[in-house]
Amino acid sequence: MMSGFHGLFSFGGIVGAACITALLGAGASPLGASMSVVAVIMGALAVAAPHLLPYGGKNVGPVFALPHGVVLFIGTLSFMAFLAEGAMLDWSAVFLTSVRRMETAYAGLGYVTFSLTMTMGRLTGDGVVQRLGGTNIIVFGGLAAASGFALAALVPYWPMTLLGYALVGVGCANIVPVLYTSVGRQNAMPEYLAVPAITTLGYAGILAGPAAIGFVAHTASLSAAFMILALLELGVAVSGRFLRV
Repeated sequence: MMSGFHGLFSFGGIVGAACITALLGAGASPLGASMSVVAVIMGALAVAAPHLLPYGGKNVGPVFALPHGVVLFIGTLSFMAFLAEGAMLDWSAVFLTSVRRMETAYAGLGYVTFSLTMTMGRLTGDGVVQRLGGTNIIVFGGLAAASGFALAALVPYWPMTLLGYALVGVGCANIVPVLYTSVGRQNAMPEYLAVPAITTLGYAGILAGPAAIGFVAHTASLSAAFMILALLELGVAVSGRFLRV
């Protein structure tokens, strides 16, 4: 079920961006549009509250622990997968305008392409994971994401760049859900410690990764930064062979 959960997360991002855009386009103020989102969230929480679990797992031990063993390995792969997402979020449009010379008005197509393929991949991902297995998902996903970054960086035509972004979305779609699932099958750390640990490492990729990409782009080029990302995602594919999922 993990891919479906992440798929709804991605779908929520698309719907939220579309709704805010529509409200602003209709003349709503930024504050009014934001408060509308708050109202929807509060309503959803009110509906969901009676169905939330009234209990949790037994938490015996510290509330936080440094990841070790296979949890550190999973967290590192999660970091590299989220790094790709952060790159698409912060740099896909910049690459299209500064390197591929696309009109600024259309640069958002890059993230839209990535986000749509990722969302579709996740919404259909539970069945795909069941058929192919978690290991193959990580291997094939890493290869697809690496190919996408390489295609975007090396082929000097913006339609091919968009195709590369689509490949990155397809490749990254189910890697993180499979990694989260694998946390429940390890014995190195209790789940209530392991899940926050890999989540922290993963979201560090979204936060720190784009800044590192900017540094590489400043010292070399954005194409070089994308090629480094391609190598990292290739590393995810290779490492997936050593993870039991």
